[in-house]
Amino acid sequence: MNKHLAMAAIALVFLTSSVNRSGAQDAPNPPAETRIDGLEGSTEIVRMQGPYDAEVPLQVVSYFKRTPSSDSRMAGAPVELDRHLGGLIASLRSRGEFDGEELETILFDVPEGAIKPKRLLLIGLGDESSLSLERMERVGRVALREAVKVGATKVAFAPLIRDQGNTQIPTGDVENAVTRGVLLAYDTEKRLQKQGFARPYTLEEWVVEAGPKYYDETVAGVRKAVGEARVAASKRDSTPYSNKSR
Repeated sequence: MNKHLAMAAIALVFLTSSVNRSGAQDAPNPPAETRIDGLEGSTEIVRMQGPYDAEVPLQVVSYFKRTPSSDSRMAGAPVELDRHLGGLIASLRSRGEFDGEELETILFDVPEGAIKPKRLLLIGLGDESSLSLERMERVGRVALREAVKVGATKVAFAPLIRDQGNTQIPTGDVENAVTRGVLLAYDTEKRLQKQGFARPYTLEEWVVEAGPKYYDETVAGVRKAVGEARVAASKRDSTPYSNKSR
């Protein structure tokens, strides 16, 4: 009897060990990422993931102005994102309630369990033919200021430009411009706080989402943006914005 019990115990241990090993093998690996120290204590993160997978309070995506042919050229991440949302974005655009005019914004809460981000901010890129790096830097500024309004300290951003069929500007240059806009807007925000003109806010993480094909050039673009923003911020006028105090 004791012999049978001992054999049963050994079998149970072996089975448990096998299950644990199988579970460890089945656990998904975390996405590749590169972390870069930004301005004012922020961290810029380039992460290989889509706009539906980031566990952040706020996800930002951008769209060109809608045209009769724009929907047919949409592929990849924006299609998958809207599928998770049950067609919400497509409905807003087809009904003319979010056309994607330059710097147009719309913010909404995400349906429970649809995607990992809690809220989604759409920013318009305007006419595709006139896309520029200056416009992408303005997109970055708008994204940061909208994040401040809602108090989102961790934000993810996906431009979705390639997925809309546009190859006009290299991916690394796009993220360079956007990140520079984000960081300089954040620098302004912190200066306003120090002078009593803004409520406390800290950008802990700015996550740049990139696919495998564009990951390395995105990292290079973000690194360059951090350096450029640091230099530009150091050259800003340090005198108070106003002779009125609060």
